[in-house]
Amino acid sequence: MAAALSGPAAAAEGQEPLLSAGEEEDSSRDVVETQEHYKSRWRSIWIMYLTMFLSSVGFSIVVMSVWPYLQKIDPTADASFLGWIIASYSIGQMVASPLFGLWSNYRPRREPLLVSTVISVAANCLYAYVHVPHSHNKYYMLTARALVGFGAGNVAVVRSYIAGATSLTERTSAMANTSACQAAGFILGPVFQTCFTLIGEEGVTWELVHLQLNMYTAPVLFGALLGVINIILIFAIFREHRVDDMGRQCGSINFEGEESGVLDQDAEGNIDQVAVVALNFLFFVILFVFAVFETIATPLTMDMYSWTRREAVLYNGIILGVVGVESVIVFMVVKTLSKKTSERAILHGGLLIVLVGFFILLPWGKKLPNIQWQEIKNNSIPRTTFSEMLMPFWSLQAMQLPSNHTAEPTGCPVSQSWCLNTPMIYLAQYITSDILIGLGYPVCNVMSYTLYSKILGPRPQGVYMGWLTASGSGARILGPVFVSQIYTHLGPRWAFSLICGIVVLSLLVLEIVYKRLIAFSVRYERMQE
Repeated sequence: MAAALSGPAAAAEGQEPLLSAGEEEDSSRDVVETQEHYKSRWRSIWIMYLTMFLSSVGFSIVVMSVWPYLQKIDPTADASFLGWIIASYSIGQMVASPLFGLWSNYRPRREPLLVSTVISVAANCLYAYVHVPHSHNKYYMLTARALVGFGAGNVAVVRSYIAGATSLTERTSAMANTSACQAAGFILGPVFQTCFTLIGEEGVTWELVHLQLNMYTAPVLFGALLGVINIILIFAIFREHRVDDMGRQCGSINFEGEESGVLDQDAEGNIDQVAVVALNFLFFVILFVFAVFETIATPLTMDMYSWTRREAVLYNGIILGVVGVESVIVFMVVKTLSKKTSERAILHGGLLIVLVGFFILLPWGKKLPNIQWQEIKNNSIPRTTFSEMLMPFWSLQAMQLPSNHTAEPTGCPVSQSWCLNTPMIYLAQYITSDILIGLGYPVCNVMSYTLYSKILGPRPQGVYMGWLTASGSGARILGPVFVSQIYTHLGPRWAFSLICGIVVLSLLVLEIVYKRLIAFSVRYERMQE
C-alpha cells in the first residue's frame, strides 16, 4: 500500500499533497491530481461500471425466452440448435475481446467502446426482426446473438481502462465494483425479461416498420435503448484518464505517447510473463468450475432428488438467485478485506473455499438415488446432444416437455449405469456446496482481475485484458461440455473428483508463482507493498 497521500486523498486529510525527492525531479511529467481531474476520472469509471452492467444484461435478458421464440419463428429449429445460439454469445466475446483490447492500446478507448456498443444495439435490433424473413430465421437469430457477444468484447476495454485510471490503493475496490455490476446484470436480466412477459406473446404490431413488440422482442429493444443511453453518456461524460500506481496524473500513453515523444518512465521494465500466464490459467479454472457448477445443477438435482424438470428449474432458480445476491455482497466485502490482507492470500482462500465446495459434493453416504426404471421412447424426451451441453441450466427454463408426455419419469435413469452403485448426494450437501461456491467464486474473480492489472503495470493493458476475457469465455464453453460427458458416463463421483483435482492443480500453480504475483511498481521497487 502507498505510504504517502497525494491529490484529493491528501486534501481530504487536510494535508498538502506530498512529493518525494524523486517526484519533485519528475514534476514536469507527473502532475499531482487536482480535485476536478479526480471527479472527472471517477465519473468516467462509473460509465465503465454501467457499460459492464449493460454487457451482462445483454446476455441474460433473453436467455429464458430464446427457446419459445425460436420455436415460434422457425419450427425447423430443435433443442440442439438452441445450444449453439446460447454458446454463440461466448464465442463472439472470445473472438472480439483481444481485438478490442488491441484497438484500445493504440487509439482512444472511446472508439472501441462506441463501436462495440453500436454493434450490440444493432444486434439487438436484428434480434427483434428475426421473424421477418420467410426462411432460415434460426440463422438470423444465431447471428444476432453472436454479434451481441462480439459487442460484449468491450469488457476487455472496460477493465483495461479501470486498471489504468486507478491507483494501486483504488484498484481492488474498483475491480470489485466492476464485478458486482457484472453480477447484477446477470441477476437482473431475467427479472427484466419476466416483467416484459406482461406484454404477452402477441403484443402490438407496427406494420409500417414490420415491428412486433411482444414478450420476446421487448427485452432486446429495451437493451438497445440502454445501449443508446450508454453511447450518449460515453460522448457526454467519458474522458480519457490515466494515473500512475501512486495516483498521480499521467498522459494517456495508449494514444498520446507518440505525440509527447516521451514514454512514461514508470512503464520502463519488463512485464512478468510467467505471472501473466499463470493468472490466465487460474482465471480459466475459476470460470471453468463455475460454468460446471451452473450446468450440473439441473441434471444433478433431477437424478438425486427425483425432481421434475419444472421443479429443478424452479428450485435451482431460487437457490442460484440467492447465490447471486450472496456474490454481490461478497464483492463489496472483498473491498474492505483487501485493505487488511494481501490479494494473493485472498485468492488462495477463495480457491480453497471452492475446493471444499466441490469436495462436499462427492457422494459420501450409503443410500442410493431413486432409479428411473421406466423405458423412455425416442420421441418422448429428447436426447442430449453436443450443443445442448453448452447450455447452463437456466437456459432450459422455457423448454417444455413434449405434448404427448403425460407423466414425466423421475429419478436417476437406469441408462446411466452409475446410478445403480453410486450413493446419492444429500440435499444438505448440495445447498452447502452452493453457498461455499457462491462465496469462493466472486472472491477468486475479483482477485484474479486485480492482481492481473497490477502485474501488468502502467502500460496499456487492452490486449492482455482481451486474452484474459477470452480465456474466461473459452472456459464457459468448455466447462459444460466437460461436465456433461463425464457426469453422464461416469457419474458425480468422477466428475467432482476431477474438478477437485483441477482446483488442487490451480492451488499448486498459485503456490509456485505466489511470490511473483506482485504489482509492477513493487517489483521494480518504485513502491513498497
